[in-house]
Amino acid sequence: MAEIKDPENTIIIELKDGPVTIELLPDVAPQHSQRMKDLARAGAYDNVVFHRVIEGFMAQTGDVSNGNAERDFNIRLAGTGGSEHPDLPAEFSKLPHDRGTIGAARSSSPNSANSQFFINFGDNHFLNGQYTVYGRVIEGMEHVDKIARGEPPANPDRMKSVKVAADV
Repeated sequence: MAEIKDPENTIIIELKDGPVTIELLPDVAPQHSQRMKDLARAGAYDNVVFHRVIEGFMAQTGDVSNGNAERDFNIRLAGTGGSEHPDLPAEFSKLPHDRGTIGAARSSSPNSANSQFFINFGDNHFLNGQYTVYGRVIEGMEHVDKIARGEPPANPDRMKSVKVAADV
């Protein structure tokens, strides 16, 4: 079991193969960290698909407007939406996009991140300084590694539940 130092800034994502524990980095990216906690507490991430999963690169999820629908059509749309909250300004830092880090997915505009995020499968340093890093997997990366690949995957995996550790 991961040692949770700050339950208020720790996220637990339940995947089909087991839990993934994420340490948020509010000193580095306070707005992105807060958004993830707000959406987790609202249950918005529950049952949302991983809609873009590229071997050796990353697993992307968090489209709360399209990614939790049961119909295949909406899963194909996953990746095009966000939440009802306004987009977030970039919170770029010197933190590298190493294996297990959480990055804010966005469009071509640096200030367009909303609810979507990705988990890096490997060290993706070409993303450094271009995407906000706001967390890191501290336990359960082996479960992330088992997420179905594809854009979108034929049978996408889902985040069964996403909780703030302080609430569990």
